[in-house]
Amino acid sequence: MPAYEMAEKIKTQELTSVEITETIIERIVKINPLVNAYCTPTFNLAREIAKKADELAKKGEGGIINGVPTSIKDLMQTKGIRTTFGSKLYEDFIPEQDDVVVQRLMDAGGAILGKTNTPEFGSIALTNNKVFGETKNPWDLETNSGGSSGGAASSVASGLGPLALGSDGGGSIRVPSSCCGVYGLKPTYGRIPSYPRIGIAFKSMDHYGPIVRNVKDAALMLNVMKGDHPADFNSLPDDNIDYVKILENKPKKLKIGYSMTLGFGKILEDEVKETVLNCIQKFVQFDWDVEEATIKIRSPELAFKSFVGLGYGYDLQQDYNNRIEDISPDLTSTIKLGLDSTAMNIGKAMETRLRVYEVMYQYFKNYDILITPTTPYPAFKPGWLDSGTTFPKVGKKSLSIMSWMNFTYPFNMTGIPAASIPAGWTTSGLPIGMQIVANRFNDALVLQVSKAFEEIAPWQDKRPKFD
Repeated sequence: MPAYEMAEKIKTQELTSVEITETIIERIVKINPLVNAYCTPTFNLAREIAKKADELAKKGEGGIINGVPTSIKDLMQTKGIRTTFGSKLYEDFIPEQDDVVVQRLMDAGGAILGKTNTPEFGSIALTNNKVFGETKNPWDLETNSGGSSGGAASSVASGLGPLALGSDGGGSIRVPSSCCGVYGLKPTYGRIPSYPRIGIAFKSMDHYGPIVRNVKDAALMLNVMKGDHPADFNSLPDDNIDYVKILENKPKKLKIGYSMTLGFGKILEDEVKETVLNCIQKFVQFDWDVEEATIKIRSPELAFKSFVGLGYGYDLQQDYNNRIEDISPDLTSTIKLGLDSTAMNIGKAMETRLRVYEVMYQYFKNYDILITPTTPYPAFKPGWLDSGTTFPKVGKKSLSIMSWMNFTYPFNMTGIPAASIPAGWTTSGLPIGMQIVANRFNDALVLQVSKAFEEIAPWQDKRPKFD
C-alpha cells in the first residue's frame, strides 16, 4: 500500500497505525535476515509513535505522515538511537540530538522503524561495512543493493516500510533505487537542510531525499522535509510548493533531450541502453518533443574524486593515522588521495566543477528535461571489501566504481535535481533504472515527469519473491 493511502486510512481510522506498523514489523523480522536492510531496528519507538498517531487521528489531529512507518539511513543522527555511519569508528555512538530532517519526519508523525544500512560514511556506491556486513538486493540475493542508501532502497523494495530517508553525494539515492527497482529523488541541493553532520565530507554535494515505491510518496516526504533551517547556511527557503498537489497537473509542452554518454561515459550494457531508449519514446504520447541531445561534459572524475578525498582526508586524518585497521580499504584509498592533494589539485577541481555546471546551464536553455540511464549496468555481486571489490566487464571494458556512477555524480557537482525511476527488468530479472534530470530549483518538474511515466509504465505490481 502506498504511504499516501496509509496516511488517509489512518486519518479516518479505517486502518490504524498500530495495525499497519505491526504488520510491517512482522515482515521485517521475517525478511530482514535475508536482505540485511535494517541495521538498528527501533520497533518499540515505532509502536509508541503509532499508538500516539491513532490517538491524534481520533481527535482529527496529526501531521502529514501521521502514523506512517518510516526508516532513517544510518548516516543521519537520531537522538538516543545508535548511529554508526557504517563505521567501526562510531560503532557505539549514541547521538544527543536528531538531525533536522529526522525531527521533521517525526514531527509529521512518521513511525520510525529503525536505521538502514550504509557503507562506511557513505563512501562507496555499494552497501557493505565492517560493522553490519552487506545489504543484499531483494531481486537477487547474490547481488548487492547498490549504495550508499542501499539499506533504504532494499527495505522499500522488500516491503519493509513505505518511506525511507536516504542521502546522495554521488548517486547514493539513485544508484540503489535503480538496483532495487524503486523510486529515488535527489532534490535540488539545499532543498532539504542538513544538520548536524559529522565532518565535512560531501558537504557541498550531499543531498537528502526520499526512496519510495510511488512518486506521490516522494512528493509527500518532500513536503515534510523541505525548507530552510538557520543551522544550515546552504539550505533554501521553503518554495511554498505543495509537491503532492502539483502532481495533479501534467505539463502541456516539454522538450526532452536524452543522452547515453553525457559526453564522457564509455561503458553501457546493451540491455540497459535498449530498455531506457524504449522508455524515452513513451513520452511522445504526451505530445512532448523528444530528441537525442548533444551534451558534452569532459570527464569530471578527477575533480569529483578530489572533492571527496579532500573531505574524507580532512575528517578522518587522525583515525587514518591511529586506527587504519578499522577503516575499509576503499575509504583508506580515498583518505590518502585527499591527504596527498595540493592547492593546485583543488583549484583545478573547482574549475572543472564550474565547467560542468556551465554545460548544464547551456543545456537547459534549450531543453526542459534530460533523460539518461541511472547506472550503466544492473546490480552485481562485489567481493567482500577486505578482499577487494570486483567489477564485471561490459564488452572489453571493466566497470569501475566511478564508471558505475558516471550518470549520477555530475549532478551532485551541479546541485540540480534528479531522480531514478524503474524502467524495466533484465532478462535475468534485475531492475533497470532511468534517470530524470531538470534544471536547478525545478524539483516540481522532475516529479511531474516521473508521475507521467509512472502512469504509462507502472512497476508496482512487480515484487521480489522470497522463497
